[in-house]
Amino acid sequence: MLPPAQAWRALAALCLGFFMILLDQTIVAVATPGIMADFDARLDQVVWVTSIYLLCLVVPLLFTGRLGDRFGQRTLFRLGITVFTLAALAAALAPTLGLLIAARAVQGVGAAILTPQTMSVINRVFPRERRGAALGVWGAVGSVATLVGPVLGGFIVTAVGWRGVFLVHLPVGILAVVLATLWVPTLPTFARRIDAPSVLVSFLGTTAVVVAVQQGPGRGWPVWAVALGVLGVLLIALFVRLQATAAGRGTEPLVPLEMFRNRNYSLGVFSIATMGFTVSSIMLPVMLWLQDGQGLSSRDAGLMLIPMAVVAAIGSPLVGPAADRLDPRLLSVGGFGTMIVTLLLTAWLMYSGGPVWVFLVAAGLLGVGNALVWAPNSATAMRTVDIAYMGAAAGVYNTGRQTGAVLGAAGVGAAMQVGAATAGFVPGLALSLLLPVAVLGLGLVAVAFFETPPHAEPQGAEQRAGD
Repeated sequence: MLPPAQAWRALAALCLGFFMILLDQTIVAVATPGIMADFDARLDQVVWVTSIYLLCLVVPLLFTGRLGDRFGQRTLFRLGITVFTLAALAAALAPTLGLLIAARAVQGVGAAILTPQTMSVINRVFPRERRGAALGVWGAVGSVATLVGPVLGGFIVTAVGWRGVFLVHLPVGILAVVLATLWVPTLPTFARRIDAPSVLVSFLGTTAVVVAVQQGPGRGWPVWAVALGVLGVLLIALFVRLQATAAGRGTEPLVPLEMFRNRNYSLGVFSIATMGFTVSSIMLPVMLWLQDGQGLSSRDAGLMLIPMAVVAAIGSPLVGPAADRLDPRLLSVGGFGTMIVTLLLTAWLMYSGGPVWVFLVAAGLLGVGNALVWAPNSATAMRTVDIAYMGAAAGVYNTGRQTGAVLGAAGVGAAMQVGAATAGFVPGLALSLLLPVAVLGLGLVAVAFFETPPHAEPQGAEQRAGD
């Protein structure tokens, strides 16, 4: 643990890097029309600017989390920022769509290196009784990035064109590297070796599943997509087997299966996957309804989301400290329940053709739900994880969240198509929201079984780190 002032400075540096990668996920969407026009590209081509980024972000997360345990989270955090920032510069200068997509792939790898390190360091530099507060600030940064991305992107694209949305990462990335060097401490490492077969199988299995989910629904699930998905599931099963037999093979597991004996951690990973499914998927039908169904401009539709981001940004730092004191079920169940009720309200509003201003209320309630889920879920899941597995645990946690996001985008996209074909365009958009409602219901059941963890640190944890 660090002295409080030093721990909060480290958090500031970590949040800057976290802000940068979340900003990227929302700001690039604004630039898509400009990219299509500049390169005279089709939609099925330009969609890879986003798809390849998500693919290269999700696939390495299991590996990069463990790399933090092996080589140090500070080192990996700075490496991830550097790779991401240089790739952003390459994307801004890309002369062809192919090179832009390649640069986005490298950006995804940089984000994958960086992402698990932020959560790992937070859980190592803050004592258990303060981690909720720290993760509350962390969650607020994510909410602000969600708000700033579309608004800032609109101004940048209007002023300088789509290349500007990549150039904006340069000053942020440079500052993040400097502050991480100054404020993030060098922490003891644990893992002694990396199991190469596990890395290879995890890469192949995760790639197969993600590509199948990304490409299958839009192409009507051709045989190759189904076969790829089945192959991915089999490879993931093999990966689990490799983790169970790592000790017998004279190596260390990439994902120590002992972590999942921790009930709160296992439930936390599952529940955050359901939340990732939801937040990645609901904006598309909502934005289509606001623009095509209600006739709002893209700018005005984006402004309708301000209550959600502002409420989450204000609420997360307030909820975070409460997560350190209260039964974790109170906040998490409240958060998932609020999300479910609000999405049902939104679906009814869209289906019945109610007044659009009611959506401002719904957006504010979505902000409440987000604030009640992110920090408490993260704090509860990670609070009692063995410090030796912190990097691996953060990698799995973020893999769950991002995999849920990929599944959500694909699932709701398919639900919109089915709904539009059977009930009409706007009613179909409304009915598509019932899918994330059902998935959130599973998350609600999971968090209802959280246990109240002890708040005392295990004796000698950091001393053992140096052994």
